[in-house]
Amino acid sequence: MDNNMSDSRKQLDRQRQADRRSFLLFRTVRDFTMSTLILGMAFLLLAGQHFELTRRLVLSVDPLMRYMFGGLCLIYGGFRLYRAIKKDY
Repeated sequence: MDNNMSDSRKQLDRQRQADRRSFLLFRTVRDFTMSTLILGMAFLLLAGQHFELTRRLVLSVDPLMRYMFGGLCLIYGGFRLYRAIKKDY
């Protein structure tokens, strides 16, 4: 009877470890993706006037707002990238 209990407990532990690994992979991929998107937005806001494709879009926004929001995106995107690399969940 004890052998069956220990086998089921081991199987449950293995399943929990597999679930934890899956969760960590999902969070890591999500954090890398979000940090890439947010840092890309910061790049477009801060340096978009130098590219023909985004010049009209970026120059239609007030420069102060553009630089403030671009700075916030840069800080938050950097934080998300740090969190993805550190994997502290």
